[in-house]
Amino acid sequence: MSTTIRDQIESLRATIRRHDALYYVHAAPEISDLEYDRLMRALLELEGQHPEFDSDESPTRKVGGAPIAGFQTVEHRVPMLSIDNVYNEAELSEFGNRVAKLLQGQPCEWLVEYKVDGVALSLIYEHGKLLRAVTRGDGRRGDDVTHNARTMRGVPLQLANLAPSSAGDSPATSGGIPTILEVRGEAYISNSDFAQLQLESVQRGEEPLKNSRNATAGAIKLLDPTECAKRRLRFFAHSVGSLEGMVFPTHGEFLKQIERLGIPSVPRTTVLPSFESAVEYCQTLMQDLHTLDFEVDGLVLKVNDLAMRQELGSTSKSPRWVVAFKWEKYEAETRVAEISVQVGKTGTLTPVATLAPVEIAGTTVSRASLHNKDEIERLGVQIGDWVIVEKAGKIIPHVVRVEAHRRDGTEIPFEFPSCCPECKTPVEQDEGGVYIRCPNPGCPAQLREALRYFASRAAMDIEGLGIKLIEQLTEHQYLSSFADIYRLAGRRAEMLQLERLGEKSVDNLLAGIEASRQRPLWRLLTALNLRHVGTRTAQLLADHFGSMDAIAKATEADLAQVEEIGEVIAKSVHALFASEYGQRIVAELKDLGLNLGSEADAAAAAARQAEGMLSGKTLVVTGTLVRHKRDEMHALIQKHGGRPAGSVSKNTDFLIAGADAGSKLTKAESLGVKVLSEDEFLTMIGELTPSE
Repeated sequence: MSTTIRDQIESLRATIRRHDALYYVHAAPEISDLEYDRLMRALLELEGQHPEFDSDESPTRKVGGAPIAGFQTVEHRVPMLSIDNVYNEAELSEFGNRVAKLLQGQPCEWLVEYKVDGVALSLIYEHGKLLRAVTRGDGRRGDDVTHNARTMRGVPLQLANLAPSSAGDSPATSGGIPTILEVRGEAYISNSDFAQLQLESVQRGEEPLKNSRNATAGAIKLLDPTECAKRRLRFFAHSVGSLEGMVFPTHGEFLKQIERLGIPSVPRTTVLPSFESAVEYCQTLMQDLHTLDFEVDGLVLKVNDLAMRQELGSTSKSPRWVVAFKWEKYEAETRVAEISVQVGKTGTLTPVATLAPVEIAGTTVSRASLHNKDEIERLGVQIGDWVIVEKAGKIIPHVVRVEAHRRDGTEIPFEFPSCCPECKTPVEQDEGGVYIRCPNPGCPAQLREALRYFASRAAMDIEGLGIKLIEQLTEHQYLSSFADIYRLAGRRAEMLQLERLGEKSVDNLLAGIEASRQRPLWRLLTALNLRHVGTRTAQLLADHFGSMDAIAKATEADLAQVEEIGEVIAKSVHALFASEYGQRIVAELKDLGLNLGSEADAAAAAARQAEGMLSGKTLVVTGTLVRHKRDEMHALIQKHGGRPAGSVSKNTDFLIAGADAGSKLTKAESLGVKVLSEDEFLTMIGELTPSE
């Protein structure tokens, strides 16, 4: 009988640990909170009835315990060194150059991760059981806060292999639990939990907490773990300290393994093939700050290969293989006056908060995107709410959290529209996605945004056709399609009657429109605003098929066979040209004399790829150019059979370097890549004579 009860208890514990990992590590819960609570209550009941099977590692022990008398100071097995900080891209580039020089041109992978604005913490496991948790302290000695760490979400009391190793993992990283595992990371309070804590503080008649980091630091130093548990602290891992019984070649492999063991790492941590690509990825992470439910104050870039880390070593203060790219954080409190919805060029409905104007970092902020319906629900924002708005570095301001404790009952929940606010068409949500769209291709709002993009520098580059003029021309019904742009020449006299349009501005506009008729096919493909198709994809399609007619006739399978064109892009392109709307666009633009390419162009493109002087060559363009824009240089490279790339590697054949070339030039020189000036490149391909 006792064996059966023990098995039931251990089975419940294992099940709860598994669901903890799914929730905190993988962000993929399989059961509801109610079902989870039922499992926990069942375990508590069994443990209460059978104390002989008590265990300090049971999930039920995470709710707290007896207060401690005071903190014990513990020496770190491996010092917790600080890392160097940089505050702009120039300093970041200098760091990359130093590492490249020390590695003598060896190819090097990098990891990029968010720098969580929390409190540094080290977790030590022995044979899979949480032995001790220690604060950073002075880097060599810290305080033992194990009693509080046990209450944190994301800190398993006992490790377990919760997911099978993937086929691509090396044998050294898969399998059992290490003898000693020291995981380092950040304790933090999520923004949503902090907002709730603020509300609870005010309801108790206490002063609101200052910020989430201070609240985290205060909670960790509480002597009573039950009180710490009330602060709802969480943990993200980012580093390794002491280790026995586990071997892995890279830091990326280490992160995979600890996640299998039930410890969450910092979300969106990504391995990139080079320092240049890592720096580019930084921009992506910075643009996605609004998606996070935790505070960050920068990004961290790390060498991935552990042998290289050993080779690079450390100074007395910090490792040479890691840097923090930090930014100043500026916050302000303001009120949401209204929430409106904008319709974009692909029909995406984007909610935007109109804010009571507030100054942040020297600029007045009165609007902030709320991005999508899910974001509104995550924040819980209502019209009339007081909110914290953050501007970190050069990033567009975003709403961090709602100050729910300041609500007075006058707030109004926002209802996301079921119909397009412009054309009243019922909206649709992307299958498996978060975006809600207006499916009507004739929607006036979509038309205005699509026309603006069509005329932009990235597409047809029609000078003078900006959003203000587009709004004026659509309002007077001069523009209702892309083709109407090319019919404006016949309405010159009518346009001269419009406000703020004189003869010079109208004639300049018409001249710009006329010049755009002969833009290359890839620009027209870009301008047509196909979902998932940017300039690079448009160039690939134009080079492969040569004409709009050939692209329109291609099947999804034909499209998907083009290099770098996958099933998603192929489906999007095929859907447009198979539709009556797409066929009408092509027919109209052809009748109006635009350059839609030809089969001869396709044959010529294939010949250039096979016979061009750059055939089989990879070229990277960097720095400030004089004669050509970056995309024009890429087009020239493709014209002569070459392949433009974004980062320098050992496979790069030429680097075309303009002024202020930066780290790519240093990397090319260290790898022995041939470096050309803009004029040298143009002379080499015959686009420029030496006398010019």
